[in-house]
Amino acid sequence: MSMKLWYIAVAVYLLNIPFGYWRENVRKFSTQWILAVHLPVPFVIALRIFGRLGWHLSTFPVLIGAYFTGQFFGGYLQKRFTTLPDRHTTSCLVIDLAAISKNRFCSHGHHS
Repeated sequence: MSMKLWYIAVAVYLLNIPFGYWRENVRKFSTQWILAVHLPVPFVIALRIFGRLGWHLSTFPVLIGAYFTGQFFGGYLQKRFTTLPDRHTTSCLVIDLAAISKNRFCSHGHHS
């Protein structure tokens, strides 16, 4: 398998983490859940096209695996963050990471 395939697989994995995070925080099969699962698809297709990966059958298991692994890891992070003390999570990974970082930074006596 080419290195190009693995680079695109890593991009697909990383792209899906925030969507999996969002998916985990909404009701299963709701409109938001369906969007969280399917919105990354056009971006994956774009990565395939602009990365000149082609449509070889052997690329599908790698990219599908990367897709769902990113989704599941995002869901895992959502579940994990909800167990942190004094932490209310949102459906947005970026906002929650910023809040966690801010709380950790401020808790060490570095108030701005």
